[in-house]
Order: sequence, then C-alpha cells, then structure tokens
Amino acid sequence: MSAAPRLGDGPAPSPPPRRRVLSPRRLVRSFAYAFAGLGHLLWREPNARIHGGAALLAVALGLWLGLSAAEWAALLALFGLVIGLEAMNTAVEELADVVRPERDPRIQHLKDVAAGGVLAAALAAAAAGLVLFGPRLWHLLMG
Repeated sequence: MSAAPRLGDGPAPSPPPRRRVLSPRRLVRSFAYAFAGLGHLLWREPNARIHGGAALLAVALGLWLGLSAAEWAALLALFGLVIGLEAMNTAVEELADVVRPERDPRIQHLKDVAAGGVLAAALAAAAAGLVLFGPRLWHLLMG
C-alpha cells in the first residue's frame, strides 16, 4: 500500500502566468484597434449606419429642444448600448461565417439571438426617444 503524496513529493507546481503590463504604448495601441473596429463597423455595416443616423437625428433634436443633462446622459448611454450591441452582433456573425461558412441551424440560431439583442436595445432606445422628444414635439407642433 502506498502512502498518500506529501507536500514536496513530485514535480514542483508551475508558477502562475506572468501578468502583462499595460504600458502607455499598449494602451494607445488598444484604443487605436478599438477605433479601427468602430470605423469598420460604421463604414461597412448598413445597420450600424442606420443606428448612427438615428443617433445624429436624436442629437439634432436634443440640441433643438434643449434636453437636460440627465436626458443627455440617458440618450448617450442608449447610443453606446445600441452601437456596442451592433458591434457584438457583427463580430458574432462574421466569426460564425469564418468558422462554419456552410448553413448550420445551430449557428443561425446564435446569429438570430445576437440580432435580437440589438433589436431589443434599438426598440428601447426608440421608446426612450418617444418619451424624451414626443411631448416637446407635440407641444411645439400643436401649440
């Protein structure tokens, strides 16, 4: 019968992986890659351009109607949410197409779920736009 292994028996455990330091140069490079990805999204994805156009329209309306700071904060957060989810959706779709170019119902389901996330955020943003702009526009147009 063999004894249970004791501390010190066998090979020494490997040290934990070395942490990567985020130097200023790496940080700048990371932001450059992120902005390049955002540019790719807005330049190449029609749905992202639609969301961007809607955001510009909302900004113009917000400036015209004089939104409060809290209203601007909500609007900007929703812009970020919708564009961010559109970026994730695009990444999921493009990665899925690289991994499995042929049609696969499992992959299609994942793409649909990702697109549904964008739709949910866009509908929430549209509803918030109605709440923010609707009463003001109604008052201006109907007296």
